[in-house]
Amino acid sequence: MLADELDYVIGVDPHRDSHAVALVAAVSGGVGVEARVDASAAGYAQALQLANRHAPGRRAWAIEGTGSYGAGLARFLSARGERVLEVSRLRRERRSHAKTDALDAIRTARCVLGESKHATPRAEGEREALRALMLAREGAVEAKKAALCQLRALLVTCPDPLRGELAALTRARLLARCSRLRPGAAPELAGVRLALRSLATRAQALTREEHELKREINTLVQALAPALLLEHGVGPISAAQIVLAWSHRGRLHSEAAFARLGGAAPIPASSGQTTRHRLDPGGDRRLNRALHTIIVSRRKNHAETIAYIRRRQNEGKTVREAIRCLKRYLARHLFRLLEAAPATT
Repeated sequence: MLADELDYVIGVDPHRDSHAVALVAAVSGGVGVEARVDASAAGYAQALQLANRHAPGRRAWAIEGTGSYGAGLARFLSARGERVLEVSRLRRERRSHAKTDALDAIRTARCVLGESKHATPRAEGEREALRALMLAREGAVEAKKAALCQLRALLVTCPDPLRGELAALTRARLLARCSRLRPGAAPELAGVRLALRSLATRAQALTREEHELKREINTLVQALAPALLLEHGVGPISAAQIVLAWSHRGRLHSEAAFARLGGAAPIPASSGQTTRHRLDPGGDRRLNRALHTIIVSRRKNHAETIAYIRRRQNEGKTVREAIRCLKRYLARHLFRLLEAAPATT
């Protein structure tokens, strides 16, 4: 238990402009000092000075949201040798009706004292660059989808003969044709033509942006975890998401914890005479989607996966149940692969 290892836990409830800090005694759970500091380098230094003054000896920082508002403080403390623990968002049932930032900081500190396993923040450096690239690519993909949906919706109502000319084209030819449209002589078609051209050029630009970001993502994944890309069905986007969730060696204490994080850990779902399991719906849903994407790819042309699903079906399992088993196996395999790989920056 953490209470046996430490004298103090400093809980932090981070916000955009300021952070609430509370010093909690590890053994008694009593609150020593509460404070609020600015979310800046000066504020981080003030929080560290507060800890040096009131929490000498063995201590750890419990920060909620080390990947968002708490990222700056976590980075500052880690660079100075402080022990930083990542705390997931506090569940509603763990809160009383009282709600202040100071109380949340206290609850953040106390919630780690009763736990035996604790997560550390994700690594920075190239992994942070990879996270930024993935975020930018996701935005480009969503914006491209929106532009294509708007373009298709506009085609439904656009007047003939323009509609008849464009409706049968493939997406690539449609975008190329619409990007060359001009207002024309008919005033009733001028607005429609300009709108179609705008949406087509937007979709083309976002496609180029997406491809450029994907190349950079592939380059970073090759540097961080090249072994992942050698696995059947693992592309650069799925590999990047797996690397971001895993982060670095030792962050997750076991392959079971990685499977739980990816929503691939079976949990009991029995009732009456029915005994069965289902996958955990929680965890990192992006990691879960990456695992699912790999399984879908392997089902098409990976002989071992195809044979496994067929064997499970012969045993009375459904395809869905077989895929659940495959996700758990895949999470275990990829975790061990990453943990065994040489350390990178």
